Parts: sequence; structure tokens; C-alpha cells
Amino acid sequence: MNSTTRGPVRIGVQIAQQHAPYGLIRDTLAELESMGVDIAFNWDHFFPLGGDPNGLHFESWTMLGAWAEQTTTIEFGTLVNCNSYRNADLQADMARTLDHISGGRFIFGTGSGWFQRDYDEYGYEFGTAGSRLDSLADSLTRIEARWGKLNPPPTRSIPVMIGGGGEKKTLRLVAGHADIWHSFSDPATLEHKLGVLGRWCDRVGRNIGEIEISTEVRARTPGQGDDLYDLGARLFTVGISGPHYRLDRVREWLAWRDMKNAG
Repeated sequence: MNSTTRGPVRIGVQIAQQHAPYGLIRDTLAELESMGVDIAFNWDHFFPLGGDPNGLHFESWTMLGAWAEQTTTIEFGTLVNCNSYRNADLQADMARTLDHISGGRFIFGTGSGWFQRDYDEYGYEFGTAGSRLDSLADSLTRIEARWGKLNPPPTRSIPVMIGGGGEKKTLRLVAGHADIWHSFSDPATLEHKLGVLGRWCDRVGRNIGEIEISTEVRARTPGQGDDLYDLGARLFTVGISGPHYRLDRVREWLAWRDMKNAG
């Protein structure tokens, strides 16, 4: 398995847009940018995933347009877009537009989708895990082709983040298309999945070192991130949720990032 020296640590924060008014989401994003967070994410769902299932909630992509105008330095995107909810060529155009609004700070995170309530209530066909992954594979090819046709084109090669750890289809898509691979892996799982990803990269003729390894920190402390760092993870994402977006853990992870990058 080919590899290269990994880049610096980056900290992302996923602002789950649930159980909070939009003004609080906007203010939280501003504070995160002022703190020096590298990337801000929301998620692509139509209903809360925790707490009151019918609580406050906002749509992701329209929110990203506001984020693109509000911010000046932080990168941003959705962790992750549900491929099923929007035509592939439209996704490409939306991503290109956000890229221009933000001056090249948009990250295109995407996945095959999983939350059945979204599908049922908004009238999308849920299908199967396999059919949704097949659709994602087709869409990625179409998105990349559309980026080459748009006028004006994107300001940069828009980074593609793919979420998920399926070994037969998802990691194959990561090897073929992703700049960033995101998972929720513990160290043992991450080590195994990287071996699988490395084999897929070998098959497509790609160096796995070109792919930034991203992980959700969940309940881990920064000290527990060391094992993931040693395996090659460099993007660590802290999830926060309304009604109160608590930033204490974000500050701890930022301090850890700065220590790692200084060393």
C-alpha cells in the first residue's frame, strides 16, 4: 500500500441544525470561525436525529448559501449530502455556485443516504443500501463531468468528501473519487478499513496518501485522538447540537490540533 507523509491536523465542527433557531446557528458559526476552526459542517436531513423528532430543524443546502456569505476564512460543507435528494447535475451546479460565493471554500461532502423518515415524508424512493450506493456511484461520475461543463467553472478542484465504511462499494468509491474519507471508526476499525481502502487504491492506481482521513471524535477526549492520528487521521470533527451549542470540547480539540501541528 502506497502512502505519503500526512498533512496537518484540521478540526471540523458539525453544527447539527436541530432544536435551535437559525439566529443561534448563525452566531455559533461566527464564533467557531473566530476561534480558528478549520471547517464547519451541517447535515443533510429534514428532521431531528435526536431529541424531539418533530423539533426545530432547517434544510442544509440553502443554509450553506448563507454560510458562504457570512464567513470569510472557514471552509464549510455538509457532512454529508444525501445523494438521493437532488439530481446529480443540480448538485454539481449548487456546489459550483457555493464555491464561487465563498471564494473557493466549499467542500462537497456526500453519501448514499440512510434516514428512512426523510425519504418517506419527502417522497423519495428509499430502495436498498445497495441501490443507493449504485446511485451515488453514477452521480459522482455525472457531478465530475458537469463541473467540467459549467460556465464559469469552479474556482478550484472542489474537494470531495465521501462518508461511510462499506468495504465492497463505499471504499471503492472513495478510492476512485474522494479527496477526504470520513468515518466513525475506532482505532482498530480504522486500521482495518485503511487496509481495505489501500487495496482499492492499488486497484485504481492511486496513492492512498492523497486522501485525507477524517473521523468523528464522538465522546473521545483529545488524548484518545492520538491513536487515530498515529494511523493517519488528520481531520477530526466535533459534533454539536441545539438547543445549546456548547463549545468547550471544540476548544480542547483546537488546543490539541495546535500542539500536534507545532510538533
